[in-house]
Amino acid sequence: MVQEEIKKLLADAITAVYRKTHGREFYGIGDITVLVEKPNDVTHGNYASSIALVLAKRLQQNPVEVAKNITDHLPKNSLIEKVQVAPPGFINFYLSRNYFTENLKTILKEKENFGSNTSLKKKKVIIEYTDPNPFKAFHIGHLMSNSIGESLSRIFEVNGATVRRANYQGDVGLHVAKAVWGLYETNQVTPIQNLDIAMLGQAYVRGVEAFEKNEGEKKGILEINKIIYKEKPDEPENQWVKDWYDNGRKISLDYFETIYKKLGTRFDYFFFESQIASKARKIVEDGLKKNVFETGDRGAIVFKGEKYGLHTRVFINAEGLPTYEAKELALAKEKYKKFEYDQSVVVTANEITEYFKVLLAAMAQIFPELAKKTTHVGHGMMRLPEGKMSSRTGNVVTFESLLSQVETVVLEKIVDRGFNEAEKKEVTEKVAIAALKYSILKQSIGGDIVYDMNKSVSFEGDSGPYLQYSYARAKSVLAKAKQENVKPSLKKTPAEISQLEKSMSYFPETVEKAYAELQPHYILQYLTELAREFNSYYAHHKIVEAADDGSAYKVALAEAFSIIMKRGLWMLGIETLEKM
Repeated sequence: MVQEEIKKLLADAITAVYRKTHGREFYGIGDITVLVEKPNDVTHGNYASSIALVLAKRLQQNPVEVAKNITDHLPKNSLIEKVQVAPPGFINFYLSRNYFTENLKTILKEKENFGSNTSLKKKKVIIEYTDPNPFKAFHIGHLMSNSIGESLSRIFEVNGATVRRANYQGDVGLHVAKAVWGLYETNQVTPIQNLDIAMLGQAYVRGVEAFEKNEGEKKGILEINKIIYKEKPDEPENQWVKDWYDNGRKISLDYFETIYKKLGTRFDYFFFESQIASKARKIVEDGLKKNVFETGDRGAIVFKGEKYGLHTRVFINAEGLPTYEAKELALAKEKYKKFEYDQSVVVTANEITEYFKVLLAAMAQIFPELAKKTTHVGHGMMRLPEGKMSSRTGNVVTFESLLSQVETVVLEKIVDRGFNEAEKKEVTEKVAIAALKYSILKQSIGGDIVYDMNKSVSFEGDSGPYLQYSYARAKSVLAKAKQENVKPSLKKTPAEISQLEKSMSYFPETVEKAYAELQPHYILQYLTELAREFNSYYAHHKIVEAADDGSAYKVALAEAFSIIMKRGLWMLGIETLEKM
């Protein structure tokens, strides 16, 4: 990439300047980082560097003079049209017409592969995300994890990694026991055939209330929990637990699959707590013998995190059952058995960040190599203006209920756009999901989001539908060009370089930056700026004009824009539409 070439040119020039100034050999710039970035102000060139300011401080010289010395020693390069020094010592690079023409040729040639690179070609990455629990609803917290995890998966792939997607689901535990209790107490019959996910959620809420308010019912729920964990033999009187459990688990998993399909996610591996629990217990018991763990209150097995500046957590509880922490240790091992990864990325809400630090500290003692390979990505919470949600009280904003509300607003916006009923359904769902995903990915992963429905569905502002509409506009232009037999061509290019061309050149480095910092919002922000540039260009130029010998170039611009927009939206998990 040209950005890297400029860094090398600067490094070579700095070496020459240092030699000349100090009269002795200099083999590099040591600990000085050469930064070359896109300037905020377009009048400051296509790239700019503040390296002269850093070097001047070290040499105790005037920054502008240092910058001039560096530019005087820059090797010639056909990609660079000119270099200017600007106070207080910035070096601004203006790229040549030839560079932008060649970039457009590359986009049109590589098409959907444009922006891909091989920096992670030999890396194997497993990414765990979404993790909904059977017997509970798929809520907007799961939507957050899914949107972020799927986007990160695609970003890793575009940077050359071999990626496997994993989903870890809690199909055992007290939440399941509470739901099973709630189902049985409500129905008192063999599992009904029309059981649905809403009924499971309601049963869970009833179980939570009984567990917290009635000591007798609490004991009953704890007994159900042991039966589910297979702590008791398969006695005939416990068959009803298995029946309700099996039925509820299947309904939950089938329900989740319908949502994954809507969101464009396909998992390679599904891991379940029920398969992990016994392995988790053995890992912790072995660790206890090696003094990694200690015996705590009432026989529980704990990890003393205070030794590492953290806090104590329980890995086997007083009931003798493995906790989430223990099962996470076994999960890491099971993932590696399935796929010998170089990196394991786990996407969860950041409210368990401190928990994960303790987990990694324990893992470092049990499986040190796996701990080194594990990265936790903690995301913020998605909230509606009404406030925080809780599955324990039933105050849950489910994905489907939110999607339905957004679809209603979208439908109102497209009702007069000439779609038939089948098209309306497709467009409404894709636009609504784009609105939600954009809202989730528009900022750094760690921050909370207050969802604004009206802004999210705007076709004119910073939104998913706006990006989809910009793409559809470009495709409409290309369809018109085809009708009028105007083929995209770069044989004749204008001397002036459009801002749209300049913007399109930054896509590959944006993709690399998104991977380097594990932040999809860089791609989203880039696409939003690119869409603005295209729409501005569209407003000021008649692109398709058969009699205009410059029209072929403008059509080529529109095609290149559509290629980048489709590729970038794919990385965000957002589907494009040919017509809006």
